[in-house]
Amino acid sequence: MSSTTQNRRSSFTSSTASSLAKAKRLPSSVSLWSSSGKAKRVTTQNVAVKRAPLANLTNQRNASSSSSSSLVQGGSIKVSKTKKEAPARTSITKSTISWNKLPELKSVNSSSVVIPRANSLPRRKDAAPTVATFAVPVHSSIDVSPSKIDGRDVSDVHSIQREITSNLNISDTKEPEGDVCSREIIVELEERVDKIVNIDNIYSDTQLCATYVCDIYKHLRESEEKKRASPDFMDRIQKDINVGMRAILVDWLVEVAEEYRLVPETLYLTVNYLDRYLSGNAMNRQRLQLLGVSCMMIASKYEEICAPQVEEFCYITDNTYLKEEVLQMESAVLNYLKFEMTAPTVKCFLRRFVRAAAHDVQEIPSLQLEYLTNFIAELSLLEYSMLSYPPSLVAASVIFLARFILFPSKKPWNSTLQHYTLYRPSDLCACVKDLHRLCCSSHDSNLPAIRDKYSQHKYKCVAKKHIPPSIPREVFQIN
Repeated sequence: MSSTTQNRRSSFTSSTASSLAKAKRLPSSVSLWSSSGKAKRVTTQNVAVKRAPLANLTNQRNASSSSSSSLVQGGSIKVSKTKKEAPARTSITKSTISWNKLPELKSVNSSSVVIPRANSLPRRKDAAPTVATFAVPVHSSIDVSPSKIDGRDVSDVHSIQREITSNLNISDTKEPEGDVCSREIIVELEERVDKIVNIDNIYSDTQLCATYVCDIYKHLRESEEKKRASPDFMDRIQKDINVGMRAILVDWLVEVAEEYRLVPETLYLTVNYLDRYLSGNAMNRQRLQLLGVSCMMIASKYEEICAPQVEEFCYITDNTYLKEEVLQMESAVLNYLKFEMTAPTVKCFLRRFVRAAAHDVQEIPSLQLEYLTNFIAELSLLEYSMLSYPPSLVAASVIFLARFILFPSKKPWNSTLQHYTLYRPSDLCACVKDLHRLCCSSHDSNLPAIRDKYSQHKYKCVAKKHIPPSIPREVFQIN
């Protein structure tokens, strides 16, 4: 039985192992689990070794075919490739023979005529980079004289030469040395064009769901309007609480999530349930903290592998609320939300947008980009006014601002981000400016939980990064 359990645990995903490992590191003052249900650390030592790739069976065939293709020059075609030299595109038949320069014809008695190398022709600027050298025997025993070649007059041969030269657009003038090939110019121009990068081409990682990830995010974009909180519930519904009390509660919930090592999705869902419930129910300030811990308990049951028990949520409130009160509030929230617990949050969209934004940066800056986006996104949870923006727009604006902070010399937006976020820079202008204001004011804020969290070394100290005092209007212009 123990071996079966060990095998099951070794097949956990890395995120599962991380969550269990984090749960084990809880402080001694918080007893999340009983001694019989203590979580064990999951290691990756028993993971199956990756199978070696199959041998390339076509190598042998290619070797045999390549050996047979390299024949003697006199009886076959020998193809060589170069970078800049143009190929001979003329089709050689018995009646049509192309050459660069007629040889001096003096009583030559030969059974064959050797065609000069094609690479001696003047290069064409638009030709493909393949050069062929031919040696074709001429099946004729006719004596070659100055007046006739293969039964034809010299004047006819000259006319054929002129016709072929005009068809091939061959110029008699020699190209100047150091001339740049037009193909290289085209490639250089294409590299400057902002191309869309495909981020859904990794089919080996099943966690990325590359096959149907587009359908998933299309559904999330359609449902985010249905699962949003009202942006004006403080003015319409609430009489006893205000914006400052909500910010204090969210800041405290950030500390609780960090203390219990909860995954980020749990925090975002908690705030979503909190705001959706406050959008339709007046709340007394004495019960606002009760609502917060109840929403976090629901979100933990939805996201966490091992959610904290109800007694733990009573404990973190210093036993201000009884177990029965927490369970009653949990029931009230679930019934009001009609058990619709799946809700698109900023974190849902950030997961995809960060992959689209990090394709052109190195590994270490990509980690800084991820942590900085998480820092800015969590700051947006504190601000009540950010409810006026849909989560996908907030996530896209977070990416825009984070790239502007980390890479001030680059354009924060590109075609890849516009393709996957479906937002243009002009659509993000107002939200980016609000997020920028939050980042600048976080230094003097009396709610330090998020800033202290992201000032740690494990988050690359992104909260201590310099924030430009202003954002130029040029960055919002379409490239």
